Amino acid sequence: MSDVAAVNPPVIKRRHVAAAVAGNALEFYDFTSYAFFATAIGQAFFPSGPAGLTQTEFGSLMASLGTFWAGFLLRPVGGMVIGAYSDRVGRRPAMLLSFTLMGVSILALALIPSYSSIGVAAPILAVLARLAQGFALGGEVGPTTAYLVEAAPPAHRGLYASWQGASQSIASFTGGGVGVLLSLVLAPHLLDVWGWRIAFLIGAVTLPFGLILRRTLPETLHAPDHLPVYDAKQAGAVQIVGDHARPIILGLLILAGGTISTYVLNYMTTFARTTLHMGSTVAFSATLVLGLFGALSSLAGGWLSDRYGRRNIMVWPRIVFCLSIIPLFTWIVTQHSAFALLGGSALLAIIGSISSSAFYVAFGESLPKHVRGVIFATVYATSITVFGGSTQSVITWLIHVTGNPMAPAWYLVAATAVSIVAMYLMAETAPVRLAKPEPAE
Repeated sequence: MSDVAAVNPPVIKRRHVAAAVAGNALEFYDFTSYAFFATAIGQAFFPSGPAGLTQTEFGSLMASLGTFWAGFLLRPVGGMVIGAYSDRVGRRPAMLLSFTLMGVSILALALIPSYSSIGVAAPILAVLARLAQGFALGGEVGPTTAYLVEAAPPAHRGLYASWQGASQSIASFTGGGVGVLLSLVLAPHLLDVWGWRIAFLIGAVTLPFGLILRRTLPETLHAPDHLPVYDAKQAGAVQIVGDHARPIILGLLILAGGTISTYVLNYMTTFARTTLHMGSTVAFSATLVLGLFGALSSLAGGWLSDRYGRRNIMVWPRIVFCLSIIPLFTWIVTQHSAFALLGGSALLAIIGSISSSAFYVAFGESLPKHVRGVIFATVYATSITVFGGSTQSVITWLIHVTGNPMAPAWYLVAATAVSIVAMYLMAETAPVRLAKPEPAE
């Protein structure tokens, strides 16, 4: 192991952090907007069933959520391809590639004509756009998180990497704001017919600005690593998995719990409209609240992990989150009020987002530089594909077959419990903890 601790990382400026997390923000703006307008998108692309049979509102919503899930199918492929590209060529070119594909796919979805205009071509094109976007998003998080971990000052890696999670919440907040604004200025039928397209077009407008920012990023791949240096000899996929099986398995389990949590909470807009039958303005406001408090808590979690260690900040807030799910969901469902919906959502966002930031940096620190991009991207994309893409369809189905609006809460409790065990088993990687060895028992 070479001693490179004294080597300073590339100087990272605020605009570099913004550029690195821009793709992740655009991803969550898009998926948040899709969750907001899932019902309207279903009506636009899936208004009738097979053989011209009239489809129920539930069937149309499930078809829309199925297309939402299609955006996850190629994520593992994108993670492997773009992640490996980032480890071989550089973080910056990989981030430029993923962001371009992402922006073009969002623009395409906004411009595809409805089923009533072009028939079966509409849902086919919508699914193709989601597949292309999924490929791009699969390779987005790995290279950008690797970049933040490599470029940040060692004592502040948690705070810098926490912007990855915070960007998701900021995007949700922005998407919520756009949704609330559109619901206020447009009649409900106009919102469902074409208003949702405006939300996607607003996201696509960020494409040129994101590309300009990312072109200015200093490259970190070829600079000496300020994290522990491992043998940089390239290895095959089997070798990579074998050498890093523990963090890979634990990462998958933690991301499963975190992903299910994220998409259950993002589902609150659809849940409020279709299950609690609340107005669209109140429903959209729930995600706006989730975004605001989620962003603040993510940054707080990263800052705390730099001072008290990654594992402590992962485990204890997640335990509190798990214990809070049933009481808060019960409050939301039984009170059936805007105050309960917004208050419960805010509390869940605050408690749940703290531990996620600590995980991002801990997982990045656990991996050697020459495979950091591909392993992070592939593990993240695989977990998101299996659990994230299916979450909203699963809970919609559970509510439909059980008639119990508490079904999402119990699903979230089970996923969170598994993630807590995996977080406890993660190795501590925070410099502040490693510099002070625990006394022998």
